[in-house]
Amino acid sequence: MAAKIARILPDSPAEEAGLEAGDVIESINGIEIRDYLDYMYASAAEELEVVLVTGEKTWIENEEFVPLGIEFETMLIDQPRACHNRCIFCFIDQLPKGMRSTCYFKDDDYRLSFLQGNYVSMTNMKDEDVERILRYHIPRINISVHTTNPELRQKMLHNKNAGKVLDYLQRFADGGLNMNGQIVLCPGFNDGAELDRTIGDLEKFSHCMESLSVVPVGLSDHRSGLAQLQRFDKTSAAAVIAQVENWQEKFLKKIGRRFVYLGDEFYIMAEKPFPAYDDYAGFPQIENGVGLCTSLLYEYQEALKLAENRCPKRKKSIATGKIAYGMMQYIVKELSGNHIAIYPIENNFFGKHITVSGLITGGDLIRQLKDKPLGEELLITSAMLRRGEDVFLDDVTLKDVERELKIKVRAVENDGFSLLDALLD
Repeated sequence: MAAKIARILPDSPAEEAGLEAGDVIESINGIEIRDYLDYMYASAAEELEVVLVTGEKTWIENEEFVPLGIEFETMLIDQPRACHNRCIFCFIDQLPKGMRSTCYFKDDDYRLSFLQGNYVSMTNMKDEDVERILRYHIPRINISVHTTNPELRQKMLHNKNAGKVLDYLQRFADGGLNMNGQIVLCPGFNDGAELDRTIGDLEKFSHCMESLSVVPVGLSDHRSGLAQLQRFDKTSAAAVIAQVENWQEKFLKKIGRRFVYLGDEFYIMAEKPFPAYDDYAGFPQIENGVGLCTSLLYEYQEALKLAENRCPKRKKSIATGKIAYGMMQYIVKELSGNHIAIYPIENNFFGKHITVSGLITGGDLIRQLKDKPLGEELLITSAMLRRGEDVFLDDVTLKDVERELKIKVRAVENDGFSLLDALLD
């Protein structure tokens, strides 16, 4: 795909050099620009020779190594790489029909792992991809491990290449790459003794693997024709917590950090308290729902210490997933007066067993909050909206919800300071 320039930022090195929107870059300093990784690697120099597809050459002086000020038509420049696995737990396979086509696209692109934090299985990678990752020495790659048992991983991912995970991890470790790992835990498959095996196998990478998360499988009501999987309950979630805590104690003694962390849902399902703020060692996987509740509560308490007044000026409401309802009740309890109403939203779009706030749709908000006393403003988490858009997963827009509920809707970032600001104006 051509590296076509969509926009040149004003007062940037690219503008000073005379590059314009519409120009198509062929190479920089002799490196062919096939995607954004090529561009980032090639542009990290003091002197740049930019060759356009027309053959025209432009020179850029960038002694201070500031961004060149070039924006391309797509973030990757190239097309994202699709996933060829058929994982038994894949959530995209569980989506209802009728959503926009982009929702059904499965990416498994190591470049998006670097640029956006996506997790990759590495089953679709070739040796040249591994060599390229090592040559460019990308700062971090997030890997969906799930299990280190080769046969079991082939079975769970339905990919004959899935059993090579430890080989790839070793190559990345030998190349000095930083990594994060993820395990989607499926009862009866990769839990119990298999989970012990996986964590034990990954212990030798703890010097370069910053963290390993264990998150529960998410099961919607749209699993017709898919593998039969069980849900975690209070008892089984508590067993996973006890199992992982044993590993955490071992890692604390050996390497000085816990290394392996659990998704917040396990503690909520087991009705157990969240770990302490310092236990998460900087929250390396907070975007994966690991420590999000602890971080939010801690930040909220810190924000309260700075608040001159704890009484909301206006009556408001909060719409949240059922799994976070108790936490939001606790948060509102810290405020004076009785101005905040909290509504736990049942997920009818994906199924009642999907209880996280980030998968609530606009349609469910409208149907369940219609004619409810919402005050002057409705607060939701920004995680309900698609990245960079005011659109819910069911294609309902923020304006649609505001029109139907006849109220201002504010999407709040997932941090305690932003939440208190929104509550107190």
